[in-house]
Amino acid sequence: MAKARFAVAARWTRRVAVLTPLGWGTLAGSVLLYAAGFALGYPEPAVLATGGLLALAAALAWTAPRPRLDVHREVTPLKVPRGDAAVAVLNVSNLGRRALSGLRAQDRIGASEHTIDLPRLPRGGVRTVTYPLSTQIRGEIPVGPLRLVRADPFGLTRRVREYGLPTTLLVRPRTVALPVPPSGRAHHLEGPTSDNAPSGTVTFHTLREYVVGDDLRHVHWRSSARTGTLMVRQLIDASLPTTTVVLDTRDLTEPAVDAAASVAVAAARAGFPVRVLTGDAPAPGAKPDPDALLDRLALVTAGHGGVAEPLRLARGGGSLVLVTADPAEAARAAGVRRRFDRVLCVYLGPGPVSVPGVTVLPITSLDDLPLAWGPR
Repeated sequence: MAKARFAVAARWTRRVAVLTPLGWGTLAGSVLLYAAGFALGYPEPAVLATGGLLALAAALAWTAPRPRLDVHREVTPLKVPRGDAAVAVLNVSNLGRRALSGLRAQDRIGASEHTIDLPRLPRGGVRTVTYPLSTQIRGEIPVGPLRLVRADPFGLTRRVREYGLPTTLLVRPRTVALPVPPSGRAHHLEGPTSDNAPSGTVTFHTLREYVVGDDLRHVHWRSSARTGTLMVRQLIDASLPTTTVVLDTRDLTEPAVDAAASVAVAAARAGFPVRVLTGDAPAPGAKPDPDALLDRLALVTAGHGGVAEPLRLARGGGSLVLVTADPAEAARAAGVRRRFDRVLCVYLGPGPVSVPGVTVLPITSLDDLPLAWGPR
């Protein structure tokens, strides 16, 4: 019942003008001045009190009319690598018959609030304001709700109204271009193909729209009839070696996530199956989907599980790339090297590390990775 009353009160305050702390102080001061003037028999306090009340009445008359506005805020892009630019574009149109002044936009971005003072809006006027969004923290950043506040020139009253729905900015890991992780098998170096794949190794991956040159034998007629667009089956060669990326999430750092993302995306963009494992999350299917990999790694958080269990569960074959800053965890890769064609360790910890049978790539930042990776 109390929650219902609070919700009703919140909706009501958004519909009417309310007093600010300064407005309540002015009201209280006016009442005290009237009382003091009446008690002491002096007219001056009553005059001051009357001036305060008149100011409050003028402020209420300023903010009481409900403005007719068309408000739209767009975040672009909705997905961005960490550190790249993302902006919010706010468009405000005055649909009313009078000009509007004293408008202020308040947009919540993550845990902070961004405030913008809008210029005077004439009748039929449109204002477009662009403001940057912070992308230094990887993950989902809620943007909104957007509130427009109209206050009087003295700051005694204000009217608040929310517009639109909150949205989410997804900050992905940074990546650098890398050659495809080698598997030690000749056909891995030539790129994926389904035309010459051994019998029984070609499997269905997804449906996509037909493009000129596609084999008509791969047209999926039932989906084409349902969507009204010619759809074809996209096939992948299941015999292609999988690139398995194991990310150590204990003492997780942004360069570690960036390095894991760079390796996984390099293989995925070349069309090879990729599987990303962490100590605290199950592995998704090994599909060559760079966007899905980046979306998943954008949400990786520090965990308590090491790499022992992911290494034990990792399916053998192809390349294994371990990303860690712990020398003890790097040494675990030696125990699984016989199950993979090649094992690499991207090492971000202190001091040199040597693991028998494992190619160790020491780096201190993501910018060091292409040089350490080299032509492979």
